[in-house]
Parts: sequence; C-alpha cells; structure tokens
Amino acid sequence: MSDAVEFIDSTPIHVRGGRGGNGAASMRRESHVPRGGPDGGDGGRGGDVVLVAKRGQASLLDIQRNPHRRGDDGGHGSSQRKSGAAGEDAVVTVPIGTVVRTRDGRLLADLTTDGQRFVAAEGGRGGRGNVAFANRHRRVPRFAEYGEEVEERSLQLDLKVIADVGLVGFPSAGKSSLVSRLSAARPRIEAWPFTTLTPHLGMMRAGNRPDGSPIDVVLADVPGLVEGASDGKGLGHRFLRHVERCRVLLHVLDTAPFDPDRDPLVDLAVLRRELVAHDPELAERVEVVVLNKVDLPDGRAMADLVRPRLQDEGWEVFEVSAISGEGLDALRYRLGELVAAARDTDPTATDDGDEPVVITLRESGPDYRIGRDPSGAYAVVGRRIERWVQMLPIDNPDAARYLQGRLRRAGVVSALVDAGARSGDEVVIGEAVFDFQPELDDLPAEERAEILAGEFDDDDPDEVEGDIVVDAVDDAGR
Repeated sequence: MSDAVEFIDSTPIHVRGGRGGNGAASMRRESHVPRGGPDGGDGGRGGDVVLVAKRGQASLLDIQRNPHRRGDDGGHGSSQRKSGAAGEDAVVTVPIGTVVRTRDGRLLADLTTDGQRFVAAEGGRGGRGNVAFANRHRRVPRFAEYGEEVEERSLQLDLKVIADVGLVGFPSAGKSSLVSRLSAARPRIEAWPFTTLTPHLGMMRAGNRPDGSPIDVVLADVPGLVEGASDGKGLGHRFLRHVERCRVLLHVLDTAPFDPDRDPLVDLAVLRRELVAHDPELAERVEVVVLNKVDLPDGRAMADLVRPRLQDEGWEVFEVSAISGEGLDALRYRLGELVAAARDTDPTATDDGDEPVVITLRESGPDYRIGRDPSGAYAVVGRRIERWVQMLPIDNPDAARYLQGRLRRAGVVSALVDAGARSGDEVVIGEAVFDFQPELDDLPAEERAEILAGEFDDDDPDEVEGDIVVDAVDDAGR
C-alpha cells in the first residue's frame, strides 16, 4: 500500500456554530433578605467555526475525511447572576490559497495569507437571565431567554495554489524535472505521461535586489494540460485553477516529444488557448517560453528551428536542459527579475502579510419581510425577528407581552397591518403561530374611526360631544 499523502484540492464542509446557553430565571433567596428580586445569570455564547490559513499545509484531505465541524455549546446561566461559560471555537486549518464559497457559488472568503481567519459559522447568542428584563414597570420578571439555536450550513472549499511562477505544458514536457533542478522540491519524475497528478511547490533563490535583499521565488509544477482542458478534458478545471494566482507563466515546450508529430509551436498555441478560455485575465500575465531537452540531438535541432520564429513573434525564449543543467542559471535569474518587478507593481500582493480592508455597507430599511404562506397565514421572515421568538418562552404571559411590545417597536405590527392582516388572522414567525390582535392605534385612521363610531350611543349626548368623537374625526384626517 502506498504511503503517499493524498492531495485533495476541493471538498465540501458542513459547519455549525455552538448553541447559546439558556439564561436563568431565578429569585434571590437569602435569609434576612425578603423579596430579594431576580438574580438569574446569562447563558454563554456558543463557539464559532473558524477557518485559518496555515503555511505548510498543502491539502484539504483532513477536511474531506472529517467534513462536519461544530463549535461547542455555551453553558447555561444560573442563580446569583452567574453567567454560563462561552463555548470553545472549532478552529479548522486550511492551506494558504483556499477559497470559500457557498454551495451555489457565492464567494465568501479568499484566504491568501498565513494566519488569515474566516468565521464560517457563528455560535448562537446566549440567552439573557431574568435580571436583564427587570425595570421600573417589570420589577419581578419570571422569564429568561433560551440560547439561540443555529443551523448547519454547507460550504465549498477550493484550493488555488499560490506561486510566483507557474510551469505549464503538455504531459512529459519536463516541468517536474525543471522544478527539481531549480529548487529543493522533489516531485515524482518518470518516463511516461501524467506522472504528476498534483501541483508541487518549490522555493528558488533567484538573485538579489539592488538593496542586497534576496529574491526568493515560489515555483508551481502544474500537472500537464491537454487540448480541451478548459472544457474539463483530462483533469482540466482541477489543474487550471492552480495557475490563476501565478504572476509569471512559464510555458515549457518539449523539443523531443514521444510523439514525432508534435510541434512546439502548435503546443504553445494550444496551451495559451486553454489558459485564456479558462480565465481571460491570464492573457495579461507575464509569459516566458522554455525550450526543454536541448541536451538531446533531436531537441537541439528542434530548438534551433523554432527559436527564431518564436522570437519574431515577440516571445522571450530560453533553451534549457533539466538533465544537464544547460541554460538554467540564466532562466533562474531572469525569473527572479520578472517576479520582483511583478511584486512591485501588483497592488494585490500580500507579501507584507497585511489583509485587505473590506467595507460592507448595510442596506437601509427593515431586515425582515412579510408574505403569505401556502395556508394563507401571514409569515414574517427575518433572522433577527425569528431569533426573538425562538429565544423567548412565549407560553409565559410576561414573556409574550414583552415580545409583543418588541415587535411593535420594531414596526412589525404596523407592517402586518399594512400587508392586510387583521384581528384573528394567523401570523407565523419561525416555528411559532400566533393569532394576530392589533391594538387600535395600529389600524388605519379610517378603520379606527369606523370602530369607534360603532361603539357610540347616539342617545348619549356626553359621548357625541365628548373627546372620543373629536379624536376619531381628527384621526380620519379632518
């Protein structure tokens, strides 16, 4: 059985934050302290699921083997105003270059620097103890909040190798041999196509800057491409995404291929066509051509034939041999110059480890919406409103009154009236169903006037002349 570590660059992950702890509803009980009042503590917050980019990790294999990750639940509050403990976060390390998306493809995070963090699932809020609900009108609250429940969600993780130079070419063009000679990487090298099935990274010292600081270049040996790779032929999309982040593309052309009908010029045209078909922005990258295997007589003859034609087309061409080492020093230092220049002009470079600042503007207006469900009931949908209902023990009359006031202050009651809800209609919020009972002030002025007018006794001169009639007429828009 092989001891090689399996390379996984794409996998789903199912994440769920920890549930918040319940708040406590308790009363202070001590001798010589009558009517001690509420003293229930708050529940602890549930733990988050956090993805952290880690240098040195090269595969998503651990996540594929264990795709379900969950934060710890928060502890419950208790008497004497003791708060529950916060749940521990579930920290999941991923390789640098991991892209996080929803299952429908929406981008959530791009982890490009060592230590960069992304909260994939937030833990639930801890419920407030009854101490939090005490005020001058509600001196002895006998209810507390439950901890917030959170739902599991599925995300998609894709790894895009981060390198300065990406070596692209047909199978058996000699890319792995070049990386092994230019760096300390030791990819598998065999004398048949498709030896390399996973990207390999190698670090290459490529000279010094004018100030004397060294130029270290990361090389990526990308598995061999074939015609039709952008359409998924071979392992097209899986390999092509690993060149998206490379600053310099190094086209490795085989001057002594196994197939005598192969032409390096045709190979180059096919490679560029597949790259641009995958991502048009790749056409703007710095590109260099390497004619490999010039140590062989046939390779030398082919290089002498195609080099002038490539140079006439404007290509920068290097003739090298990964076996004998011919031309590698010139290639090494030129790649160092190109990478240093690309780093200086690339505004998205993250060599200093600074994370980009992202400002998200929240949309104005209510964070909920009102519609009708299949049964005809009015449904209020919105995370904040649903959380209020889920966290309160609505079978407790005091808690129900508190919730009613909270919904009125948030404008939910008025919005329901505007949507057509009237007394006795069913309202669904989360998993709870209510009978709608709006107060008189929530109704439109015309309906208020009509209701009030029906309560008047025409034979009672005090009611006809009283403030009620005047108020009703004024509310009708006098």
